Amino acid sequence: MRYVYLEKDNLGKFVDLLKKDHRVVGPVKKENQFVFADIDNAEDLVVEYKPTILPPKKYFLPQKEKLGSFTMGETKMDKTTVEIEPTVIFAAHTCDIDGMECLEAVFYNDPADPYYKKRRKAIKVIGYECMAPCDDCATCATMDTHKPKAGYDIMITDIGKKYVIHINSSAGDELIDDHKIFEKGDEGDIKAALKEAQKKKLDKFKKHLKADFRDIQGIFKKSFKSAAWDAIGKKCVSCGNCTAVCPTCYCFDVQDNVELDMSGGERGRVWDSCQLEEFAEVAGGENFREERSSRQKHRYYRKFDYPVDKYNKFFCTGCGRCTRTCMAGISLIETVNELTKENKNV
Repeated sequence: MRYVYLEKDNLGKFVDLLKKDHRVVGPVKKENQFVFADIDNAEDLVVEYKPTILPPKKYFLPQKEKLGSFTMGETKMDKTTVEIEPTVIFAAHTCDIDGMECLEAVFYNDPADPYYKKRRKAIKVIGYECMAPCDDCATCATMDTHKPKAGYDIMITDIGKKYVIHINSSAGDELIDDHKIFEKGDEGDIKAALKEAQKKKLDKFKKHLKADFRDIQGIFKKSFKSAAWDAIGKKCVSCGNCTAVCPTCYCFDVQDNVELDMSGGERGRVWDSCQLEEFAEVAGGENFREERSSRQKHRYYRKFDYPVDKYNKFFCTGCGRCTRTCMAGISLIETVNELTKENKNV
């Protein structure tokens, strides 16, 4: 772990250095929004941006993925070799890095998912610290994801005239590799400058959730039968947008596609959503979450209650994507604040 400076004019040179040995993906502008995409030209990279449409989870857990092929009549499936070139995710926000940490808790849990594990090992993460809030949809201040904590190899922080580069792993050290564009200095001075910049930024971040971080799970423990879920269910159109854009949603469906001659086929997995009616449908046509209200409730509990019990971690990163993308105008902030009000924890 060490710290160096980087002149702002050299950020593009840093990207070009990385591209020599890695595929570099980062935020680029797409019409009036932003997406993570391959950086062909360093000038295309945008570091000050509202959260991208999809989080960088798409590089760890692709929307569609081949798991293997099979031959009819045989009990074993051929293994698929996961081909992924060394990749750097550049300028990821701290909320999205927190989302990566959530996915790791799931996919590295015994038994570890071999497909995810292979991709994760090939990817290095360079974060870019937000020095101001994105908009009023984000709840990162309440969820405590607006500050760098873990899960990155390098973190870039704007301290005014320069960037502070925090090298947080041996992989990050290799990326820096003492290139001349990085300026060494007294580590105590660099850390002091970083701490001062981070202290100033905190006043800009407002807590839109009325509950204290430590009280949120307790509120949900008391809210399972709240009337709020029926109200949300009446608004929901079951489009699945909220789960598609969430950094921590990882549900998938496994599908077998058989060749026309019935000799064999391929097995793959694709993203799925607990908000779709058929998701919880089982044999005999029974559906144990048939109502939209129960599906919405399940989504919220998968962020604020169940994973805290299982992984000791909230699975809401405060990025605000679900609120921004909801076709029905369902706001996570309004929902949590309504439940907070019901439990008199305001």
